[in-house]
Amino acid sequence: MDVPAKIDERMIGAIPRAGASWHFSVWAPKRQSVAVHVLGDNEQMVRMEKADCGYYHATLRNLATGDRYLYRLDDEHERPDPASRFQPDGVHGPSQLVDLRAFEWSDSNWKGRPLGSSIFYELHVGTYTREGTFEAIIERLPELVDLGVTTIELMPVAQFPGSRNWGYDGVYLFAPQNSYGGPYALQRLVDAAHAHGLAMALDVVYNHLGPEGNYLAEYGSYFTEKYRTPWGKALNFDDAQSDSVRRFFIENALYWLKEFHFDALRLDAIHGIFDFSARHVLAELQNEVRTLATRLGREIHLIAESDLNDARILLPHEKGGYDLPAQWSDDFHHSLHTLLTKEQTGYYGDFGRVHHLATVIKDGWFYGGQFSKYRQRRHGNSASGIAKSHFVVCSQNHDQVGNRALGERLSQLVSFEGQKLAAGVTLLSPFVPLLFMGEEYGETSPFLYFTSHGDKDLIEAVRRGRREEFASFGWKHETPDPQAMATFETSALKHELEKREPHRTLRTFYKKLIELRNVCHFGPDSNVETIADEDHECLWLLWTSDSSTLAAVFFFGRIELKTEMALQPGRWLIKLSSAESKWLGPERKLREGVVLNPTSQITLSPQSFLLLERAATERI
Repeated sequence: MDVPAKIDERMIGAIPRAGASWHFSVWAPKRQSVAVHVLGDNEQMVRMEKADCGYYHATLRNLATGDRYLYRLDDEHERPDPASRFQPDGVHGPSQLVDLRAFEWSDSNWKGRPLGSSIFYELHVGTYTREGTFEAIIERLPELVDLGVTTIELMPVAQFPGSRNWGYDGVYLFAPQNSYGGPYALQRLVDAAHAHGLAMALDVVYNHLGPEGNYLAEYGSYFTEKYRTPWGKALNFDDAQSDSVRRFFIENALYWLKEFHFDALRLDAIHGIFDFSARHVLAELQNEVRTLATRLGREIHLIAESDLNDARILLPHEKGGYDLPAQWSDDFHHSLHTLLTKEQTGYYGDFGRVHHLATVIKDGWFYGGQFSKYRQRRHGNSASGIAKSHFVVCSQNHDQVGNRALGERLSQLVSFEGQKLAAGVTLLSPFVPLLFMGEEYGETSPFLYFTSHGDKDLIEAVRRGRREEFASFGWKHETPDPQAMATFETSALKHELEKREPHRTLRTFYKKLIELRNVCHFGPDSNVETIADEDHECLWLLWTSDSSTLAAVFFFGRIELKTEMALQPGRWLIKLSSAESKWLGPERKLREGVVLNPTSQITLSPQSFLLLERAATERI
């Protein structure tokens, strides 16, 4: 069997050439013949030439941007292009010719942002604004700049069925969603974000494709029977004919980075990517992205979502790793969530003590080989020694909110003081923080799971699956219908809350924390020590640097606590008290500017924290 050479990314899909010619290329080894069927006034049917390894090619002249086409397979079925750049009529309609070179970028001086100094803001395009489009986000960019975040992370935007979806049912990975505005609108959004100094990240899904509109199996061996995922057959990254499948997905990643100037890709649920070949597809992808970043002269990052707690994802190639720049740490979220809410069902049963969170802050995650009660086996390996800039953490995200039966945010689960405490732990942690849209002002709308499928059997299967998914958590509530328009509409943000109390003060509090993080140099480059006081439900953090010594005490108890300060002797200045009245808290004594002596007792309000700085003359 011939081994395919590296396929030029320009040869995948329909690519404009000089004049009015377009080159078409598709991988279809299952087919004996493939033809391009151009629709409309310029209708024509052109048989494609078969090349090595199942690729078909054709060059057509006198075509224009906006023309629509389908591929005819074996003179039987007509299907959209697997590498379609735009699906104006949805997943079952024809593909449309798009010339992405026509956009005039204004970000030639943009060099990206270092991962270690980033603050991510995850949003869903369809519910972030009333319009639910790429263009509508542009109007809100100044607000995000004012808040202090550095990077907008879009949930998946690859074409999915219907107009309402989280995006993880995408089936045309090169085509920005039509109901969001399509490819040119996405280019305008990224360009505008860069003009405001904001980096852009995109969530991409390489562990499965949605079922509706998914015609890939009719073209080639995109899927394998060797493995099963929660979503069905696994994508074929190591079985027969996998070389071209791997290339398809790698070129897709490079496509978003080059044609849309994204600065980072978040790789969804990589524990659902099965590859036991000698060189893992993620390691290959990282090498390609690093080469691209060098050529473009800007910073580009890959961030994995994984619940494996496997250090190989982050370790360099010479240590047997994939060398990815970062991954999400679920253990941070779970340990913080259980301390705030006291929930102990499902995977939350593995957490609930202060030492869980203290260990995560020390090592990156908690489970590094210990027995997990939830999994009923040992879980993870050690992440000790891996730089904190390799971990992205949050108190809320689309999964942890949206995969609850009623989609409750923390604003519905904990008190106002608890929301501030969650913000403090996340934004003052030595990791890369991520905020979920609306959390900065305590959005009260739930974030529910919603779809707009057209297949009745699929609709019912999704409804049934959602009910079954919540069994381990013991949630008894009736699950909102994912297919109902009301479920989607209920999930939309209410930005008008930002102008009302207590939401306005909470947003100001988030902004203050981000300012302190930047000024005081918290984050991955800081040296932090942890002390877990289980008896009093307190977590103490101590940061030391050449210029300052800072400390924080996070108190998770529900009743007022009198305790001694677990700090070095000396005078400590309060830089922030979450319980202070200016932040709508109950505290009147422990205010900004007050000097404390660690030999005396302090009184901590329920679910509050203090940020302290040691007087300059007394630093060691």
